[in-house]
Amino acid sequence: MTASRKTAAPESKALQKGQQTKAAIVDAALGLATQIGLEGLSIGALAEVARMSKSGVFAHFGSREELQISVVREYHQRFEAEVFLPILKAERGLPRLRQLFANWTQRTSAEIDSGCLYISGAAEFDDRPGPVREALASSVKTWLAAVYRTVVQARDEGHLAADMDAEQMVFELHGLILALQYEARFLRSSKSLARTTQGFENILQRYGVSQVNAISKVTAKRGATSKK
Repeated sequence: MTASRKTAAPESKALQKGQQTKAAIVDAALGLATQIGLEGLSIGALAEVARMSKSGVFAHFGSREELQISVVREYHQRFEAEVFLPILKAERGLPRLRQLFANWTQRTSAEIDSGCLYISGAAEFDDRPGPVREALASSVKTWLAAVYRTVVQARDEGHLAADMDAEQMVFELHGLILALQYEARFLRSSKSLARTTQGFENILQRYGVSQVNAISKVTAKRGATSKK
Protein backbone atom coordinates (compact mmCIF):
# COMPACT_ATOMS: atom_id res chain seq x y z
CA MET A 1 0.00 0.00 0.00
CA THR A 2 1.35 3.41 -0.97
CA ALA A 3 1.76 6.25 1.51
CA SER A 4 -1.01 8.25 -0.19
CA ARG A 5 -3.52 5.43 0.33
CA LYS A 6 -2.53 5.08 3.98
CA THR A 7 -3.13 8.79 4.43
CA ALA A 8 -6.45 8.73 2.57
CA ALA A 9 -7.98 6.04 4.79
CA PRO A 10 -7.71 7.96 8.09
CA GLU A 11 -8.89 11.14 6.36
CA SER A 12 -11.94 9.32 4.97
CA LYS A 13 -12.81 7.93 8.39
CA ALA A 14 -12.37 11.35 9.97
CA LEU A 15 -14.65 12.89 7.35
CA GLN A 16 -17.30 10.21 7.90
CA LYS A 17 -17.13 10.68 11.66
CA GLY A 18 -17.45 14.44 11.21
CA GLN A 19 -20.55 14.00 9.03
CA GLN A 20 -22.12 11.65 11.58
CA THR A 21 -21.42 14.11 14.38
CA LYS A 22 -22.94 16.97 12.40
CA ALA A 23 -26.03 14.87 11.62
CA ALA A 24 -26.43 14.10 15.33
CA ILE A 25 -26.12 17.79 16.18
CA VAL A 26 -28.74 18.73 13.55
CA ASP A 27 -31.07 16.06 14.93
CA ALA A 28 -30.71 17.50 18.44
CA ALA A 29 -31.15 21.02 17.08
CA LEU A 30 -34.35 20.05 15.27
CA GLY A 31 -35.80 18.60 18.45
CA LEU A 32 -34.89 21.76 20.31
CA ALA A 33 -36.26 24.07 17.60
CA THR A 34 -39.66 22.38 17.59
CA GLN A 35 -39.92 23.16 21.29
CA ILE A 36 -38.50 26.68 21.54
CA GLY A 37 -38.57 27.85 17.92
CA LEU A 38 -35.80 28.67 15.47
CA GLU A 39 -35.24 32.05 17.08
CA GLY A 40 -34.53 30.43 20.43
CA LEU A 41 -31.97 28.13 18.87
CA SER A 42 -28.39 29.06 19.74
CA ILE A 43 -24.96 27.46 19.71
CA GLY A 44 -24.88 27.58 23.51
CA ALA A 45 -28.31 26.01 24.03
CA LEU A 46 -27.56 23.29 21.51
CA ALA A 47 -24.16 22.55 23.02
CA GLU A 48 -25.86 21.94 26.36
CA VAL A 49 -28.48 19.62 24.87
CA ALA A 50 -25.95 17.75 22.72
CA ARG A 51 -23.47 17.63 25.62
CA MET A 52 -20.74 19.21 23.56
CA SER A 53 -18.58 22.27 23.91
CA LYS A 54 -19.68 25.49 22.22
CA SER A 55 -16.52 25.43 20.14
CA GLY A 56 -17.31 21.87 19.03
CA VAL A 57 -20.78 22.85 17.79
CA PHE A 58 -19.48 26.06 16.25
CA ALA A 59 -16.84 24.12 14.30
CA HIS A 60 -19.59 22.28 12.40
CA PHE A 61 -21.73 25.31 11.54
CA GLY A 62 -19.74 28.50 11.96
CA SER A 63 -22.73 30.62 12.88
CA ARG A 64 -26.15 30.52 14.50
CA GLU A 65 -27.73 31.39 11.16
CA GLU A 66 -26.09 28.45 9.41
CA LEU A 67 -27.32 26.20 12.21
CA GLN A 68 -30.89 27.46 11.78
CA ILE A 69 -30.79 26.91 8.01
CA SER A 70 -29.46 23.38 8.51
CA VAL A 71 -32.40 22.67 10.81
CA VAL A 72 -34.88 24.01 8.23
CA ARG A 73 -33.38 21.77 5.53
CA GLU A 74 -33.44 18.71 7.77
CA TYR A 75 -37.06 19.36 8.71
CA HIS A 76 -37.98 19.68 5.03
CA GLN A 77 -36.27 16.40 4.13
CA ARG A 78 -38.10 14.54 6.89
CA PHE A 79 -41.41 16.18 5.99
CA GLU A 80 -40.99 15.20 2.35
CA ALA A 81 -40.00 11.63 3.22
CA GLU A 82 -43.00 11.17 5.51
CA VAL A 83 -45.71 13.05 3.63
CA PHE A 84 -44.88 13.15 -0.08
CA LEU A 85 -42.66 10.24 -1.09
CA PRO A 86 -45.06 7.49 0.15
CA ILE A 87 -47.86 8.76 -2.13
CA LEU A 88 -45.86 7.87 -5.24
CA LYS A 89 -46.91 4.27 -4.64
CA ALA A 90 -50.59 5.24 -4.89
CA GLU A 91 -52.46 5.40 -8.17
CA ARG A 92 -52.24 8.74 -9.96
CA GLY A 93 -55.19 11.06 -9.59
CA LEU A 94 -57.69 11.18 -6.77
CA PRO A 95 -56.23 8.18 -4.85
CA ARG A 96 -52.84 9.89 -4.73
CA LEU A 97 -54.34 13.22 -3.72
CA ARG A 98 -56.31 11.56 -0.92
CA GLN A 99 -53.19 9.82 0.34
CA LEU A 100 -51.21 13.04 0.27
CA PHE A 101 -53.77 14.90 2.35
CA ALA A 102 -54.10 11.97 4.76
CA ASN A 103 -50.31 11.91 5.26
CA TRP A 104 -50.24 15.68 5.67
CA THR A 105 -53.03 15.59 8.23
CA GLN A 106 -51.38 12.73 10.11
CA ARG A 107 -48.09 14.59 10.24
CA THR A 108 -49.79 17.76 11.46
CA SER A 109 -51.71 15.83 14.13
CA ALA A 110 -48.49 14.24 15.36
CA GLU A 111 -46.95 17.70 15.74
CA ILE A 112 -49.72 19.13 17.89
CA ASP A 113 -47.58 18.95 21.03
CA SER A 114 -44.30 20.04 19.46
CA GLY A 115 -45.55 22.33 16.72
CA CYS A 116 -44.89 22.58 12.99
CA LEU A 117 -41.61 24.27 12.11
CA TYR A 118 -43.13 25.71 8.93
CA ILE A 119 -45.91 27.41 10.90
CA SER A 120 -43.88 28.52 13.91
CA GLY A 121 -41.04 29.60 11.63
CA ALA A 122 -43.42 31.71 9.55
CA ALA A 123 -44.60 33.49 12.69
CA GLU A 124 -41.01 34.16 13.74
CA PHE A 125 -39.58 35.25 10.39
CA ASP A 126 -42.54 36.59 8.38
CA ASP A 127 -41.27 40.16 8.62
CA ARG A 128 -37.56 39.44 9.03
CA PRO A 129 -35.76 39.24 5.68
CA GLY A 130 -32.62 37.14 5.47
CA PRO A 131 -31.27 33.65 4.68
CA VAL A 132 -33.31 31.86 7.36
CA ARG A 133 -36.59 33.33 6.11
CA GLU A 134 -35.58 32.49 2.54
CA ALA A 135 -34.82 28.88 3.51
CA LEU A 136 -38.20 28.56 5.23
CA ALA A 137 -40.14 30.17 2.39
CA SER A 138 -38.32 28.07 -0.21
CA SER A 139 -39.18 24.86 1.65
CA VAL A 140 -42.87 25.76 1.93
CA LYS A 141 -43.06 26.82 -1.71
CA THR A 142 -41.41 23.56 -2.77
CA TRP A 143 -43.96 21.61 -0.78
CA LEU A 144 -46.95 23.54 -2.10
CA ALA A 145 -45.64 23.03 -5.63
CA ALA A 146 -45.72 19.27 -4.99
CA VAL A 147 -49.32 19.56 -3.78
CA TYR A 148 -50.17 21.57 -6.90
CA ARG A 149 -48.71 18.87 -9.18
CA THR A 150 -50.77 16.24 -7.40
CA VAL A 151 -53.96 18.29 -7.83
CA VAL A 152 -53.22 18.85 -11.54
CA GLN A 153 -52.66 15.11 -12.00
CA ALA A 154 -56.05 14.42 -10.43
CA ARG A 155 -57.60 16.93 -12.82
CA ASP A 156 -55.82 15.42 -15.82
CA GLU A 157 -57.01 11.96 -14.81
CA GLY A 158 -60.60 13.23 -14.93
CA HIS A 159 -61.13 12.90 -11.19
CA LEU A 160 -61.57 16.68 -10.81
CA ALA A 161 -63.50 19.05 -13.04
CA ALA A 162 -61.59 20.08 -16.16
CA ASP A 163 -62.15 23.78 -15.50
CA MET A 164 -61.24 23.70 -11.80
CA ASP A 165 -58.72 26.22 -10.42
CA ALA A 166 -55.79 24.13 -9.16
CA GLU A 167 -54.05 27.02 -7.43
CA GLN A 168 -57.20 27.92 -5.52
CA MET A 169 -57.70 24.33 -4.43
CA VAL A 170 -54.13 24.14 -3.11
CA PHE A 171 -54.72 27.39 -1.23
CA GLU A 172 -57.81 25.92 0.44
CA LEU A 173 -56.11 22.62 1.29
CA HIS A 174 -53.25 24.53 2.88
CA GLY A 175 -55.81 26.59 4.78
CA LEU A 176 -57.34 23.43 6.24
CA ILE A 177 -53.97 22.33 7.59
CA LEU A 178 -53.31 25.74 9.12
CA ALA A 179 -56.76 25.66 10.73
CA LEU A 180 -56.13 22.15 12.07
CA GLN A 181 -52.88 23.25 13.71
CA TYR A 182 -54.49 26.36 15.22
CA GLU A 183 -57.66 24.64 16.43
CA ALA A 184 -55.90 21.59 17.87
CA ARG A 185 -52.75 23.21 19.28
CA PHE A 186 -54.05 26.58 20.48
CA LEU A 187 -57.76 26.05 21.09
CA ARG A 188 -57.44 22.35 22.05
CA SER A 189 -60.52 21.48 20.03
CA SER A 190 -61.40 17.79 20.04
CA LYS A 191 -63.30 18.20 16.78
CA SER A 192 -60.46 19.72 14.77
CA LEU A 193 -59.38 16.52 13.00
CA ALA A 194 -62.93 15.50 12.10
CA ARG A 195 -63.68 18.97 10.77
CA THR A 196 -60.47 18.91 8.71
CA THR A 197 -61.48 15.60 7.16
CA GLN A 198 -64.95 16.92 6.40
CA GLY A 199 -63.47 20.08 4.97
CA PHE A 200 -61.36 18.02 2.58
CA GLU A 201 -64.41 16.11 1.37
CA ASN A 202 -66.28 19.38 0.88
CA ILE A 203 -63.43 20.71 -1.24
CA LEU A 204 -63.42 17.57 -3.38
CA GLN A 205 -67.14 17.94 -4.00
CA ARG A 206 -66.77 21.56 -5.07
CA TYR A 207 -63.80 20.98 -7.34
CA GLY A 208 -64.44 17.47 -8.53
CA VAL A 209 -66.70 15.30 -10.58
CA SER A 210 -69.09 12.96 -8.80
CA GLN A 211 -67.57 10.10 -6.87
CA VAL A 212 -69.46 7.61 -9.04
CA ASN A 213 -67.93 9.05 -12.22
CA ALA A 214 -64.48 9.12 -10.67
CA ILE A 215 -64.68 5.47 -9.67
CA SER A 216 -66.07 4.41 -13.05
CA LYS A 217 -63.23 6.19 -14.85
CA VAL A 218 -60.63 4.48 -12.68
CA THR A 219 -62.30 1.11 -13.30
CA ALA A 220 -62.47 1.71 -17.05
CA LYS A 221 -58.82 2.69 -17.13
CA ARG A 222 -57.80 -0.48 -15.28
CA GLY A 223 -59.86 -2.56 -17.66
CA ALA A 224 -58.25 -0.98 -20.70
CA THR A 225 -54.81 -1.58 -19.22
CA SER A 226 -55.52 -5.25 -18.50
CA LYS A 227 -56.60 -5.84 -22.11
CA LYS A 228 -53.29 -4.64 -23.47
